[in-house]
Amino acid sequence: MLTTLKTAYTDTRADDLAWALGREPLPALAVLDLELSGAKLQLRLLGASHQVLLEEEQESCSETVACMPGSSTPLPLGVAKRLGVWEYEFAARVETLSQRSFAGRAQELLALVADHPNGLAGTFPGSPHAFTAMLAQRTEGQVRWRTWHAYPQEGSLVVTRTRVGARMRAAL
Repeated sequence: MLTTLKTAYTDTRADDLAWALGREPLPALAVLDLELSGAKLQLRLLGASHQVLLEEEQESCSETVACMPGSSTPLPLGVAKRLGVWEYEFAARVETLSQRSFAGRAQELLALVADHPNGLAGTFPGSPHAFTAMLAQRTEGQVRWRTWHAYPQEGSLVVTRTRVGARMRAAL
């Protein structure tokens, strides 16, 4: 699903993104509710990036990657945590692209996500290449999602990937 977000595009930077687990749902500009083999997943586009809410059986997880005033947790390159019976893994990287490469990559990603049943993308007014996009899937008992946060004014694309799944028991 592709939507135009109804909010003013502010000149934020990739370095302004922060990461948080366990935050309450924040006001969203667009939402996609998914059911992935028993897991309820909500992809949420915020005015300042994304939030994912996951529920399965008695467990839940909330991931927020956004420009959060007052946040002291910058966007990490990687995180691995135990969340109840789940293992949570997060990774992020920043791609710096030329203006021409950026425009092509933006079009490619928006086309991929817009046509995917488990995808949500929102473009911001003011720039055709300013967007946040999310794509989710369930494979091998794990829920996974990827996100892309585009900052055309600086040629930066922030790419994240997350995996949440049951802890594996050690073989005896």
